[in-house]
Amino acid sequence: MARKMLIDGEVNQTNQVEEEAHFDFDLFVIGAGSGGVRASRFSANYGAKVGICELPFHPISSEVIGGVGGTCVIRGCVPKKILVYGANFGGEIEDARNYGWEVNEKVDFNWKKLLQKKTDEIIRLNGIYKRLLSNAGVKLYEGEGKIVGPNEVEVTQLDGTKLRYSAKHILIATGSRAQRPAIPGQELAITSDEALSLEDLPKRAVVFGGGYIAVEFASIWRGMGATVDLFFRKELPLRGFDDEMRAVVARNLEGRGINLHPRTNLTELTKTEEGIKIYTDHKEELLADVVLFATGRVPNTKRLNLEAVGVELDDAGAVKVDEYSRTNIPTIWAVGDVTNRMNLTPVALMEGTCFAKTVFAGQPTKPDYNHIPCAVFSIPPLSVVGLSEEQALEQANGDVLVFTSTFNPMKNTISGRQEKTVMKLVVDAETDKVLGASMFGPDAPEIMQGIAVALKCGATKQQFDSTVGIHPSAAEEFVTMRSVTRRVTAGGKPKTTNP
Repeated sequence: MARKMLIDGEVNQTNQVEEEAHFDFDLFVIGAGSGGVRASRFSANYGAKVGICELPFHPISSEVIGGVGGTCVIRGCVPKKILVYGANFGGEIEDARNYGWEVNEKVDFNWKKLLQKKTDEIIRLNGIYKRLLSNAGVKLYEGEGKIVGPNEVEVTQLDGTKLRYSAKHILIATGSRAQRPAIPGQELAITSDEALSLEDLPKRAVVFGGGYIAVEFASIWRGMGATVDLFFRKELPLRGFDDEMRAVVARNLEGRGINLHPRTNLTELTKTEEGIKIYTDHKEELLADVVLFATGRVPNTKRLNLEAVGVELDDAGAVKVDEYSRTNIPTIWAVGDVTNRMNLTPVALMEGTCFAKTVFAGQPTKPDYNHIPCAVFSIPPLSVVGLSEEQALEQANGDVLVFTSTFNPMKNTISGRQEKTVMKLVVDAETDKVLGASMFGPDAPEIMQGIAVALKCGATKQQFDSTVGIHPSAAEEFVTMRSVTRRVTAGGKPKTTNP
C-alpha cells in the first residue's frame, strides 16, 4: 500500500509497508492543545498511527505543567469568556431596573463561586479532549516531550522515567506562554494564567499592556466592581486593529470607569503593607491589590532541544516553517502559536487540519490567512474581519470608501445606558469589493462570524446593500449603510493616525 506525501513541495509516493517497519509511529505530536489535538485526530482518521504527549494538568502553566486542551481550554479563551459572562451581569443588573425589575440596592457578587464553576468546566473540557484523542485511536503520554533526532522523541514521564519513540513525522504544537517585562519587582505581578485563578477578587487592579488580554481583564475586573487602572505604551490600546475602532474602545473603557494611562510604562513594583506600589515613567505612584502583566507571549521552544536537532528558530524563538507548516528538517513540522504566525485558536485548528491533509491524506493544503475574523471580548466586545482602514490604504491601488454607522442600541434606549454601537465597512472604490468590516457593541463577535463568510466569498458593497435586514436588530445596520462617510485616496491620510 502506497501513501502520498508532500516532499519538497510535490506529492510523491512512498512505500508505507517498508517505512512503517522502521518507526513506532507515523506521527508523534508534542503538545496537546488545540492545534496538536486537531492534527493528531485528523491524521489518525486518515489512517496514521499517532502518539501525542502533554504536560500534566494544572490551571496555571509552567515549563513542567500544562494539560490536554492547551492554553485556550485551560487558561485562555474558555475560562476568560466565562469570566466575561460573569462580569457582564453587573451592567445587566443595573440596566434591568429601567425594564421594570425591582432589584435590591445591594447585590452581592460571589467570586469564589464563579471561580469554582470555571474550574469545574475546564476540568470537564480537559476530560473531553482526552476522550477525543482516545476515540480517534491516538496514544496519549503524560510527560514532557523533546526531540532527540529527526525521527525520534523522548518523553520524560511524571516519575522521571524517560521513554523514546521513533516517528516518521514529528509535529511541534507546544503553543506559547505569557512573558513578563524585566522591571524591578516583576515577581510581584501576575500573568493571565494567575488572573484566571485568583483566590480573591481584587478591589484595586492595575493592568499593564495594550493588547486584547489587557483590555479584556480590565473589563472583567471593572465589571465585577474593582477600581482598574490600565497602562499602555501607545496612544491607544489594541495596536494592529483599525485606528477608528481603537479610539471607540478607549472611549468606552473610560465610560465604564476604567482609568486609562496612555504612553506610560511601569518602571518598578514594591511590596508595602497597603498593597503593591506601582511606579511609572511619568513619576506616578499608586497602590494596587493585583498587578497584571499583559505584555505579550513567547513561543514554548526552550526545552524542546530544537537547536541540537537543527530546527531553525526566528529571533523571537518561534519555529520557522514554510507554507505547509514544515520546518527546515523535512520530517519535523509545527503548527499554532509556537510558529508565531497568527496566534488564534481557530487558526491553530486550521493549521492542524491542513497539516493532516498534506502529510497523511495526499492533499497538499496551505493554511489560508485571509479574512480570518477575531474578537476582543471587552465589555461590550470589538470584532473585525478583513482589512482595517489603514491596511486597505496601504494595499489599495485606488480610492477606498469608508462607511460607518454609530447608533444607540435599542436596548439602551430603555435602560438609559450611554454607550454607542459603532460599525464600519471598508470598500475598494474601483471593484466595490468589501475589504474589511468592524463592529464594536453587544453581540459583535456573533454578527461578525456571518460577515466573515460574506467577505470570504468576495462580497461587494452592492451585495450587502441588496441583502434584506433582520428588524429590529443591530446586525441590519451592515446592510443599510448607504452613504459614504469618507473617500480616501491610497497614499492619503486616513481620519486617524497609527500611534
